[in-house]
Amino acid sequence: MTLACGAVGIEYEDCKTSAELWAEQTGNTVLTFPMPNDPEARLGIYEAVIRDGTGKIDVFLIDVVWPGLLADALMDLTPYLADEANAHFPSIIANNTVGGELKAMPMFMDTGLLYFRSDLLSKYGFEVPQSWEDLVETARVIQSGERAAGRLQVSGLVFQGRDYEGLTCSALEWIAGSGGGRIVGPDGTVTIENDRAIAALDRAAGWIGDIVPEAVLDFDEEEARYTFQEGNAVFMRNWPYAWTLLNSPMSAVAGSVGIAPLPHEGDGAPAAALGGWQLGVSRDSANPEAAADLVRYLTSARLQKDRAIEASYAPTRPALYEDPDLVARAPFLAALQGVQPVARPSTVTGRSYDKVSEIFRAGVHDVLAGETNAASAAAKMRTELEAIRGDGW
Repeated sequence: MTLACGAVGIEYEDCKTSAELWAEQTGNTVLTFPMPNDPEARLGIYEAVIRDGTGKIDVFLIDVVWPGLLADALMDLTPYLADEANAHFPSIIANNTVGGELKAMPMFMDTGLLYFRSDLLSKYGFEVPQSWEDLVETARVIQSGERAAGRLQVSGLVFQGRDYEGLTCSALEWIAGSGGGRIVGPDGTVTIENDRAIAALDRAAGWIGDIVPEAVLDFDEEEARYTFQEGNAVFMRNWPYAWTLLNSPMSAVAGSVGIAPLPHEGDGAPAAALGGWQLGVSRDSANPEAAADLVRYLTSARLQKDRAIEASYAPTRPALYEDPDLVARAPFLAALQGVQPVARPSTVTGRSYDKVSEIFRAGVHDVLAGETNAASAAAKMRTELEAIRGDGW
C-alpha cells in the first residue's frame, strides 16, 4: 500500500505515524511518500502517476479544489464510506462528490487566519485590527518602533505571495473581504474586473516595500511561518497548522502569538479562503478495500481530534467542535468561529480551475511586483478568463 502525504510543518510526521499505526493494527504494509509543498508540483506528480496507469500511488492526498480535476482517476468511495461521510460537514462532502460519486474524504479543513504578535500590540497600545487600513497603520508604527530599537529585520506583515496557489488564496481573501466577489461568480460569469476588486489589489500592492518585505513575493506558507516564528513580523496570514508550531519550544515567539479572523474593508465581511486536504483512492489501486479502510482510519474522529490538539489541523466533523475536551486543548478553534470561509471557484469552473487560478495569481503577482496596475491586470485577467470559458467551463 502506498500513501502520498503532505509535508507542511509536521504534516508528514503525522501522516507517516498514523499510517504505520493502521498498518500495525490491520496487518498491512504501507509506504508513505512526502509530496512537495507547492500544490502545482504535487499535482504534476499525481498526473504523471495517473498517466502511467500502474497504481504506484494507492491513496492520494488532494487539495480541496482537485476532486473535479482528478475525478476520472479516483474510485467511488460511496460503497465503502457512505456512513462515514455523513459525519463530516455536508458542504465538504458535496465538494468531494463528482457526478454522484464520492471521490475523496476530508482529512482536515483549512481557512486563512490572521496571526499577530500579542506582546507587540500590547507594548504599542493597539487592538487587533478589524480592517486592512487599521492593520497598515498598526504595522507601520510597530515596525518603525522595533527597527528604531535595533530590530532591523522586523516587518509589519508577511503572507503567501509567490506565484502559486497560496497567492490565489491570499488575494481572494483581500478581494472577497472588500466585497469584490470570487473571481468567477456562481453562475460562471467572470467578475474580477470590478471597482472593489481593483481597489483591493491596488491596496495590497501599496504594502510591498512599506509594511511587507519584497521577499514576500517569493514566500509560501513555510517561508512566512519561519519569518514570523523568528520574531521578524508583526502580522502573518497563514493556515491553522501554524498555531502549534508558533507556540512550540523551538519558536522565538511562543506565548506571544494571537490569532483572529482576517481584516476586511468597507462593508465587506471577514473572508477566509476555504482550504483543506482530502484522501482519494486511485482507480488503478490493486488494493481498493484496504486503501478505503486506510482512508477511513486517517479521517476518523479520533485522529481528527488528535491532529487538532497536536498539530492544530481543523476537524471536518461538526461534532468535534462541541467536544469540550478538544475546545479546551485547541484554543485556535475559537478563532474559526468568527471566520466566513470563501470557496475558490473550482466547482463552477470544473476542470478549467487550474487554468483559472494560474491566470488570476499571475496577474496578482504582476500587480504586487509593480509590473502593472490593478485595473490593467483585472482587464487582462477578464479577457483571458472569458477566452477559456467559451460556451462553458
